Amino acid sequence: MQPPHSHPGPDLETLLRSRPSPRLRLQGLLYLLTCLTTFAAGAAGWQPLLLGPDEIGPDLAAHWPRGLAYAAAVMAVLTAHEAGHFIAAWIHRIPATLPFFIPVPVLLTGTLGAVIGMEGARANRRQLFDIAVAGPLAGLAVAVPLLALGLFTGGGPDAEMPFAMPPLARWVQSLVRPDLPADAAVAPNALFMAGWVGLLVTGLNMMPMSQLDGGHVCRAVFGEAGNWVARGVLLASMAAVIVTGQFNWVVMLVLVTLMGVDHPPIADDGRPLGSLRTALGLAVLAIPVLTFMPEPMRLE
Repeated sequence: MQPPHSHPGPDLETLLRSRPSPRLRLQGLLYLLTCLTTFAAGAAGWQPLLLGPDEIGPDLAAHWPRGLAYAAAVMAVLTAHEAGHFIAAWIHRIPATLPFFIPVPVLLTGTLGAVIGMEGARANRRQLFDIAVAGPLAGLAVAVPLLALGLFTGGGPDAEMPFAMPPLARWVQSLVRPDLPADAAVAPNALFMAGWVGLLVTGLNMMPMSQLDGGHVCRAVFGEAGNWVARGVLLASMAAVIVTGQFNWVVMLVLVTLMGVDHPPIADDGRPLGSLRTALGLAVLAIPVLTFMPEPMRLE
């Protein structure tokens, strides 16, 4: 993910050169905090609510190996995703920061992912496409094998498994666990949950709106017409929330709207993307269809 472009002022390259130490300390602190919150989420068994010290203490003591395994696995997914963005930006000489990880104390996932800062206005359509698509593909390259390994080692079916299985997860399960019924899943474990979180974060981030990765890809593939695609997706998402009653997505829709539905201008917008990039872009825009979960967790 990349945050919104800043208002006019000193460019990002100047800011990066002027005060590296405070920024690096903040990034390091956020990384360590995210390691801690993901460890706690794994040790507590991915609870949907915030637990107090008295409630989580026994879980940390009893299940710390599970917490360590989950933290290492999910941080690997997030790091691969952001490294894909950063390396692609470096190759194209577009100034970008190291990632800012986002820890959360709620013990369901322990994190909301990570973001990098980037001077996207300096990128042309091809550069923007390469930077945007590198992150999700790198993240999925780690998340899908982790999901498969978690399914393979997960034991028998769990009738009370509370986490939804998107189409991609069902397909992976049919390959590695053909013994499981089509509507069944294994009990949550550290590797499965790290892969599951990777699919969820990637699916959300690839929605073709605003400055999400999917929004960048949409702008690169369709040019300025991509803004109309983004507006249509936002309106369709609002309608789907109202019709299905899945009001858990209202906060995200509000955040996307506040960020700005349209993509900011980019450099050399008229440069053609090329047939190979266009084909890949259309393919990766299908990622939300394969990974999105309207109701990720059943709370009843």
